[in-house]
This record gives sequence, C-alpha cells and structure tokens, in this order.
Amino acid sequence: MRGNQLKRKLMENYTKSRTVEQPSVCPFPGLPPDTPQIRVKDGSKIRNLLRYALSRMEAKPRAAKEEEQPPPEEGGMAVEGQQEAPTRPLCKQIVFTASGKGVSKAITCAEIVKRRIKSLHQLTKLLYSTVVEVWEPLEPAAGLDSLTVSRNLPAIWILLSKEPLDCSQHGYQAPGRYDALWAQSNTREEGGGLTAQRAGQRKKRGGGSRGKGPGRHTGRSRESTKGQS
Repeated sequence: MRGNQLKRKLMENYTKSRTVEQPSVCPFPGLPPDTPQIRVKDGSKIRNLLRYALSRMEAKPRAAKEEEQPPPEEGGMAVEGQQEAPTRPLCKQIVFTASGKGVSKAITCAEIVKRRIKSLHQLTKLLYSTVVEVWEPLEPAAGLDSLTVSRNLPAIWILLSKEPLDCSQHGYQAPGRYDALWAQSNTREEGGGLTAQRAGQRKKRGGGSRGKGPGRHTGRSRESTKGQS
C-alpha cells in the first residue's frame, strides 16, 4: 500500500524532471582493453548489433564486405582512388550487457553469435543496475520538496570468448550449448507454417458449416417434398 500511495502522490503533485541510470560495473576483470562492450537497449535493433559484433569477431571475405557497403546515397564510398579504411583487428572476446527490458534482446544476440561462430565459451553474470528518478513539485509555492526515487533493475553481462574460460565459475557454458535453445527457436519459426496450416484447417471446418447450398435440404423441406408427391 505504501508503494501505491507514494505513486499516487507523485502523479498528483509531482512531475518527473530527469532519470539517471547508474549501470553496473563490468564483472569480468582482466579483459583486454580492445574488448568491445555492446550495451543493448530496449529500442536497439538486433540486426545492427549483430553486424557490429560479427565484424569484430569474424573474418569476412572481401566480397561480403563489398556487399555490405552502403550505396553512395546512403553514405557509401564512391570516390575513385580513395583509400579504404584500415580494418580493425579481430577480437577474441566480446561482451553484451543490458538491463531491464533489454535483457532478453541481449540474450538473443549472444545466442545468434554463438550460432554463427563455433566454439565460443560463455560466461554469464546477473547483477542489478540502479535507476534514480528526480521528481519536482508541480507548484513550488506549495512547500513541497523535490523527491529522489531509486529503483533496481535486473542487469545481465554475457562474455563470449574464443579462448577457454574458467569452467568452475557460476554461469559458465561450454561451446555447443545452444543446440537445444535453437531447436526450440526453429520450431517457433516453423510454427508460422503450422499456424497457417491450423488456420486453414479452421477455415475448412468453418467453411463446411457456412450457409446451405442449393443441393442441401433440411428435414422440413424433405417432408414437404414427400407430401407433394
């Protein structure tokens, strides 16, 4: 009840002025300085996240790089004689982190990268990040003070490594542990066809009971026909 009363009081007499998130500290000490840390948010696009992650972990042929280069109207390179940008060295480790609603999206990105790049070791840590909300009174002359509300959001840190990790740590997953999860994902993806098939079956079932064709007669019509004969 106290939480509901506080929320009602905030909505009636206060307005939220700013929100500050205090992210959790990376729980993986000793990482190389060039290890990418990808912060996944609720509005992030998985396609863009995977494109960056795979470009730092996976060597691609030249043809694939040329296909991914955007056209000139979208910011691509089209100047003759222009030198190509130096390619960044590939990383042996990468980190995905997210909090709140972005946690599930971070897990999805990590599983797709493991599916694409074989023999990746995984270490997962669950933490909390703090969100601080500052509320200001709607009427400063009312004598109300500004309020600060702190909330804890669940956060996840996922480390993917080409090199072996300490298997005794909690949250360690050996390479090849994604098969069961991806079997379920493939089943769900293929479920679109099953759903359509079920919809077709429902349509057929419903179609059989719709209306009455000219060749179908009810019991009354048959009796009336017998009486006329």
